Amino acid sequence: MRVERLGDGDDEPELAVMAAVHGDEPCGVRAIERLVDERPAVERPVKLIVANERAVERNVRYTEADLNRVFPGDPDAPEYERRLAPELLREVRGCTTLSLHSTQSFDRPFAVVEADDPLAAAICPYLSIEAAVDVGGFGEGRLIDYADVIEVECGLQNSEGAAENAYELIGEFLTAVGALPGERPDARRVPIYQLKRRIPKDPAEEYGVLVENFERVAAGTTFATAGEHELVADEPFYPVLLSSYGYQEEFGYAAERIGDFDRNPVETGRGSHAGAQ
Repeated sequence: MRVERLGDGDDEPELAVMAAVHGDEPCGVRAIERLVDERPAVERPVKLIVANERAVERNVRYTEADLNRVFPGDPDAPEYERRLAPELLREVRGCTTLSLHSTQSFDRPFAVVEADDPLAAAICPYLSIEAAVDVGGFGEGRLIDYADVIEVECGLQNSEGAAENAYELIGEFLTAVGALPGERPDARRVPIYQLKRRIPKDPAEEYGVLVENFERVAAGTTFATAGEHELVADEPFYPVLLSSYGYQEEFGYAAERIGDFDRNPVETGRGSHAGAQ
């Protein structure tokens, strides 16, 4: 794990930006490297964290276990990522944190949050994201369950667009929480979707996705193919993380829209997970 700092003084940072929870998602690392080179003047100190350096060096999602599925971890575990998880939690304890990811399913940014988290309600309207996704019962072992973190999928994995989006999102986040000078932009309305079920894949040589993520699929619509087999919606749903080859055993998820984040005050102090380990 690599940790850099923006800002002078002896105060312990209460803000953090994190990249490389998954080592094959380089957009956040590239954005953090830009900040390290530029060293912008900040009004509040900020930690910049590259989480899984070992996986980054090997350009793999993880080396032994998916880091974002094993929190809170175990310092005595045989797997590297399970040992890394508690170290990472100690590093972000007491911090409001933006964690940067990328995906194979959608080219525009969206957040992964807990819909009832006040931090998500406070920050998401000030980020240029298309949506916020509550993972519901599909998020076991994720960092958002143990720390004050907003995860953002910045765009398509390994794309220039995702790296640029990551850099812009960091700026928006740090402006919203008062670390970078300047006025916050007007709050945006951000729709919230909650995952309801996985959409499994049958074995096939070729797969296709025929609908757009976050756009409502009507009952009776053919939304994907597995070889010659067509998948038809038996009820309306919103596709989330739907892609042809992003997952081995599933296309993605069916979700429902449950509300919006809109015009909430920004809370930047120690949050509900501040003491989590």
